[in-house]
Amino acid sequence: MSQSSNHKSFIFSPIFGGIILFLCAISALVWANLGHESYHEFWHRPVIEFHGISGTDYKISFHQVINEFLMAIFFFFTGLEIKREILYGELSSSDKAILPMGAALGGMIFPALIYFVINLGQETAHGWGVPMATDIAFSLAILSLLGNRVPIALKVFLTALAIGDDLGAIIVIAAFYTPSIEFIDLLIALIGLGILFGMNRFGVRNKLWYYGIGIVIVWMAFLSSGVHSTIAGVLVAFTIPSRQGIKHDDYVDQAKGILDDIKNHPKKDEDIMSETIIFKLKNLSILTKNATNMSQIEEKTLHPLVGFMILPLFAIANAGVAIQGDIGTIMSSPVSIGIICGLMLGKPLGIFLFTKLFTLLGIGKLPEDINWRQIIGIGFLGGMGFTMSLFVTDLAFVRAEYIENAKLAIIVASFTSGIIGYLFLNSSLSKKS
Repeated sequence: MSQSSNHKSFIFSPIFGGIILFLCAISALVWANLGHESYHEFWHRPVIEFHGISGTDYKISFHQVINEFLMAIFFFFTGLEIKREILYGELSSSDKAILPMGAALGGMIFPALIYFVINLGQETAHGWGVPMATDIAFSLAILSLLGNRVPIALKVFLTALAIGDDLGAIIVIAAFYTPSIEFIDLLIALIGLGILFGMNRFGVRNKLWYYGIGIVIVWMAFLSSGVHSTIAGVLVAFTIPSRQGIKHDDYVDQAKGILDDIKNHPKKDEDIMSETIIFKLKNLSILTKNATNMSQIEEKTLHPLVGFMILPLFAIANAGVAIQGDIGTIMSSPVSIGIICGLMLGKPLGIFLFTKLFTLLGIGKLPEDINWRQIIGIGFLGGMGFTMSLFVTDLAFVRAEYIENAKLAIIVASFTSGIIGYLFLNSSLSKKS
């Protein structure tokens, strides 16, 4: 393998993505505590101002741009991943999906219950959705640190679990963190989605149409409907064509014919193409576009944008918690205790118990090269909530005190869970040269 290939492989590895997120989270914490006012002013001052048709003045901050628009792109990317796994990957059959999906379910129920019980009877009880999430970037990065000692089946289990967890978190956001719904706007969004599904059904493969309708109609209608606009990203992703418009062998034969025509066409000047050559090249371009899996291409295209811009920006804009007052008081608040216990105890407990239950009932079968100690380790990696937990925090709470406490608890619990998960897995995996 060439040096450039190795470099590219490292750049797109889970470890590198995890390092970037970790550094951004630390930078946000340092910035918020050394210059709390500058941190808050930078992210929350208006960067877009306009006068609406209804007469309302809109002021949109950089923080809102990231959380409402850029995170919609992240959710679009997540939707493409989920769709791929459902159609072709580890969720494509009940045999493959049942055990990790069961683990994901347990890993959502137990943290939510633990948090809810700790905050029962208080206004903070609404935050039960915060400790339900798993950060796929961080969890896979930690698992990758263990190298080739990790069985493929264990990587597959964690990936499928995290994707199932993402799907569950998206459903929770849509169902429980939508304060009010404007049904006319929601209807417009659904009509837009219907158009996109119709385009898919009739073979439209021009991505500009999908993005145009997805943003102008679906995303904007969701934004004004009360349902969080990031849900639009996931739903639009499911409308993107995921099958080739032409069979592989037919493409090769037709492309070969076009290339032969171009090769045999007489040329007067190497730098100037004839109308015939231009026409042939356009046909080849259209043919190639029809031969691709549009959904897969878009996922690959968005990967660097999401991994190296959107998620780092989200981490810097949301992980900046100014520690004001006694740290013991902050960490002993019901919000903090609920989140820490939910992520560090509820996640591994729920993942382990539901996996065990499904195997005992004969619903699923644990792969031969995975042991129960490794499942506990995966459970702790599942306790790395970070991105999705931070995202749900801003939806669940209004008071700044609760938001700050929740974010600090998420950061502490996520990093601690990651360390414990690594140690568990490191001690349980056999040595490989």
